[in-house]
Amino acid sequence: MTDKAPQPSPIFKPLYKQVQELITERIIEGVWKPGEILPSEFQLADLLGVSQGTVRKALNALTEDNVLFRRQGVGTFVSEHTLQKMMFHFFHFKSDSGDIPELPYAQLLETRLITPDDNLRSLFTIAADEKVIEIHRVRSINNTASIRELIYLPHRYFADLDKEEKLPHSLYHYYQQHFNITVHKATDRLKAVLADEQDQSVLNIAAGQPLLEVSRTARALDGRTVEYRISRANSQNLHYLVELN
Repeated sequence: MTDKAPQPSPIFKPLYKQVQELITERIIEGVWKPGEILPSEFQLADLLGVSQGTVRKALNALTEDNVLFRRQGVGTFVSEHTLQKMMFHFFHFKSDSGDIPELPYAQLLETRLITPDDNLRSLFTIAADEKVIEIHRVRSINNTASIRELIYLPHRYFADLDKEEKLPHSLYHYYQQHFNITVHKATDRLKAVLADEQDQSVLNIAAGQPLLEVSRTARALDGRTVEYRISRANSQNLHYLVELN
C-alpha cells in the first residue's frame, strides 16, 4: 500500500465520437459546404480508415444534432440555414394576430467598425486591439417598425463585412455562404426594459414605453462565440414564442 494518489486516466472517446469530430472539423474547414452532399458511408469509412458501422453511428449523431440532414435514397447533406429553418430555429417573435409567414423585413441603418468594451472582448475572447463590427438595423412586421437590433461580430471572423452597403434579411445564411460560419446553437436571455432615445426614434414610440429585450449569444459548430445580438421589441403587438418538444 502507498499514500500516492491515483493519477487521472486520459479521457476516452468512442471511435464514432472521434469520427464525428473529424467530419465536423472538415465542415468547418470548408471541405464540405452547407447544402453539399457528403461521400457515401462506404467512401467515408475508406477515407477515415474505420468500419462502415462506425461511420453510420457518427452520421446518425450529427443528424440528430442538426449538423447534417438526410434525403431518403439520395444521401447525407450538410445542413444549410434556409429561410424556413431560420424561422423555426432562430426567430421567435410572433405577431399577436397570428404566426408570421416569413422573416420580417430588415432595414440596415448603420454598419461600423468599433473598439469593443470589456464585455464584448470577454464574450468573443479577443485581444484589446481587435475590432468588432456593429450592425444597427430595424425589423418591420406588418409594415410597422417593431424590433431594433444591434448585432456584434468579431472582425477576425467577418473581415470586410463592415464595408457592405447592403445585407440580407437572413444573416445566418449569409454567414454560411460568405464566411463558412454556421451558427449551430444560440442562447437567448429575455428581460423587460424601457425605451431609450434611440428606441423612440427608430420604433416611433413614446419615451419610457416598455420593451422586450432579447440578448442572444450565438455559437458556431466548433463552439466559438461568433455573434452577440440585442433585439429590443415593441411587444404591444408581439410575443416571444418557444415551442418545447
